Amino acid sequence: MSVDVDEYRRAAGRFASGVCVVSTRLGRHDHAITVSSFASVSLDPVLVLVCVHADARFYDAVEETGTWGLSILSVAAQPHARWLATPGRPVVDQLARVPHRPGPLTGAALLEDSVATLECATEAEHPAGTHVVLVGRVLGVALAPDGVRPLLHHRGAYTGLADAP
Repeated sequence: MSVDVDEYRRAAGRFASGVCVVSTRLGRHDHAITVSSFASVSLDPVLVLVCVHADARFYDAVEETGTWGLSILSVAAQPHARWLATPGRPVVDQLARVPHRPGPLTGAALLEDSVATLECATEAEHPAGTHVVLVGRVLGVALAPDGVRPLLHHRGAYTGLADAP
């Protein structure tokens, strides 16, 4: 029995998720993508996972560097999330219009408009269909001040929480 892909996409879209940007720095270039597939995996050791397309330029870069940053976006970052989800955007200076800073541990770009940022080292990679599940050991964490509202993705659109604490 096969699953209708469009029906599955609509069903998965009903799951509200946070929006993140995953980044790495290879040579003189930042590479970054928008993802909604982030999860905490373990507290001992502290591990997280993200899923990235196996054919993406980003995957090639993070495979080579072995380190990456994860920016859990705030509602203010919606334009950046859209830009970094645009297929075919240029490799060079793709973060030129996105406020960011290099992570102190990995050099990966961490977006300023985030509720939290993590710096990670790849612990494992697991092929999964068209994607690769990257498991990262968390090397460092930074939090935005309380009251910064997270960006969400639901039914194909960006939104925020109605009553974010």
